[in-house]
Amino acid sequence: MSPKVYVGMAAEYLHEGHANILAEAEKYGDIIVGLLTDEAIASYKRVPITTYEQRKRMVERDRGVSRVVPQSTLDYVENLRKYRPEYVVHGDDWKVGTQRETRRRVLEVLKEWGGRLIEPLYTKGVSSTQLIEERRKLGVTPGYRRKSLKRLLKLRPLTRVIEAHSGLSALIAERARVEGREFDAIWESSFTDSSSKGKPDTELVDFTSRTETINEILEVTTKPLIVDGDTGGPQEHFAYMVKTLERLGVSAVIIEDKLFPKQNSLLETVQAQVSDEVFCNKIKAGIQARVTQDFMIFARIESLIANKPLEDALRRGKAYTQAGADGIMIHSKSESPTEILNFCKEFQKFEFNVPIVVVPTIYHTVTERELIANGISIVIYANHLLRSSYRAMLEVARTILKNESSDKAELRCCSPEELFEMVGQ
Repeated sequence: MSPKVYVGMAAEYLHEGHANILAEAEKYGDIIVGLLTDEAIASYKRVPITTYEQRKRMVERDRGVSRVVPQSTLDYVENLRKYRPEYVVHGDDWKVGTQRETRRRVLEVLKEWGGRLIEPLYTKGVSSTQLIEERRKLGVTPGYRRKSLKRLLKLRPLTRVIEAHSGLSALIAERARVEGREFDAIWESSFTDSSSKGKPDTELVDFTSRTETINEILEVTTKPLIVDGDTGGPQEHFAYMVKTLERLGVSAVIIEDKLFPKQNSLLETVQAQVSDEVFCNKIKAGIQARVTQDFMIFARIESLIANKPLEDALRRGKAYTQAGADGIMIHSKSESPTEILNFCKEFQKFEFNVPIVVVPTIYHTVTERELIANGISIVIYANHLLRSSYRAMLEVARTILKNESSDKAELRCCSPEELFEMVGQ
């Protein structure tokens, strides 16, 4: 029997580097490829473009590969102890950087049965990450994007979403990264869309105008898009909205249970809700109008905004879910997350197993870890890009007026070259 050789890889795109590693591994025996699962990849970077099964089929085509097995974490130890290979083959690039600890653990576990680590030279000039970025520059189809939110919800404990109100803000939402963290999806907000047009958030900006903004965002991004549908308008109008958004490739729409035309939830005004029955009928009309199960309809509960008791919010959440809503958004303008977390605790007792969405604009001290611990699936940072840009623009305008020159204002501005790079000019 030939020795077993273990090779771990993500294999989103097979390239020369993968071929070189597999060719080297084949010299030592029968190759077992530990293929990272979608969950494993999603734990440290974006959800893979191709699914585990698609990647598995590609790797199996290599004549030197004896078998492909799932590797459910970035750490090799579990699989190595299971298969006890005589050799592990990995490029020497993991001697430095974030994978050093993984390499150390591989060396430690191989000692248990006298296994050996083989480290051929890293193939320079090729990178899966670069290939994936080039692929994303080409864009994605509406069908692929529409499905991607459901896939995210299966793979991530918390889907992180930020608003965009223009093509430029959408590019920021798409590309912002810090220490491996990024936003998973984009929120097209009626508040920021209306405000960016200099108009109040009262459903004054019609759906045709909103669609123009949605298209601006879709044209320059690849991430799933969730649209703020306000009240959805009259029932027959909502059905039309669903058809339009689904066709464009939007992943989900969230509608709220308030009377048309709505007032922004953060205003100190009386917030009037429609009856459970009326809103449930609207949800059902939207479900009947959609063509695929990929497009989701979330119901936004405004009971806490309207100063009604938790019981009212729970009753509505139960009714909306039973009417077919794919998820529930619970909203609050309390500075404490307590009432939101209380809702989540009680709502989960219904065992509907639908995503819970929150928007911590006012209770902004809550952490993402706390949200995960309380069963929340989606967090939306709903208006931060617009609010921050407003303050920055106002300060620059005042600086120019104060100094009768733009010299000092330049300190607060990006260079033209930065914008050229962002928009690909």
